Amino acid sequence: MPGMLEGKVAVVTGAGGGIGREIAIMMAAAGARVIINDVGASLSGEGGSATPAQQTKQLIEQRGGAAEINTDSVSEWGSAQKIIQSALDHYGRIDVVVNNAGILRDVIFHKMTPEDWLAVIGVHLNGSFFTSRAAAEHYRRQESGSLVHISSTSGLIGNFGQANYSAAKLGITALSKSIALDMKRYNVRSNCIAPFAWSRMTSSIPANTPEQQARVAKIQAMTPDKNAPMAVFLASDAAKDVTGQVFGTRMNELILFSSPRPIRIIHRAEGWTPESIAEHALPALKPAFMPLDRSGEVFSWDPL
Repeated sequence: MPGMLEGKVAVVTGAGGGIGREIAIMMAAAGARVIINDVGASLSGEGGSATPAQQTKQLIEQRGGAAEINTDSVSEWGSAQKIIQSALDHYGRIDVVVNNAGILRDVIFHKMTPEDWLAVIGVHLNGSFFTSRAAAEHYRRQESGSLVHISSTSGLIGNFGQANYSAAKLGITALSKSIALDMKRYNVRSNCIAPFAWSRMTSSIPANTPEQQARVAKIQAMTPDKNAPMAVFLASDAAKDVTGQVFGTRMNELILFSSPRPIRIIHRAEGWTPESIAEHALPALKPAFMPLDRSGEVFSWDPL
């Protein structure tokens, strides 16, 4: 039986490890020919090495799959073009782009430097635009294509010490929706996944107390491969009617996230003054305020 991605060519950015590696491996197993893009940098974006990508390639080829490596950065327009071009050079087409590449520069907001901000926005948000935009030219001509962007509940909900990462990840959901709207006429689909996994990106979670250690043990069971099936599905023709959505993948749970919509509206015939807002609008709206919560408080249960 042919795989769900038979005949398709997929680019997976940041595929040298973690979630990106598992997505690349599962896409290859589903029949796709894969471009493994990874600059091989540290978690904060320093350095560079082809070794992580070579390990992913080896794992794919050991299982009979086809993969090539690209080490260009997503964070510059020209190099992102080269990533997509490498799919055409090696395999003659492009059908799927998974925007997974990312770095972390976690720091409390009032100590965040411009460099911390720009580096993270550059890889996550600009990178997702650059690679998607490079693929869009080919998608439009062939009137088909899928984009899968990796978001995060740090952006959808919130987290401490991640203003740069959260802003980028929520920005990606708006980018994806815009692509879905603009390119629907060309049968191009764009969706997001907010993954949960124990990986390099979460390995700094504290484990000092017995409670924290128990929590970390549970998170460690959420291996990165748990996020790959949704990415393969969204890349496939089985998802031909799925676009503009934001999904979560958490152990064996699949989540569909809402988008912001009006939840309460109040009207005053004579209009509003600052005083009447304080006196009447605030008491009416306040019960519907969103709490100042973090991802971990919204997902307060442990996955089964």
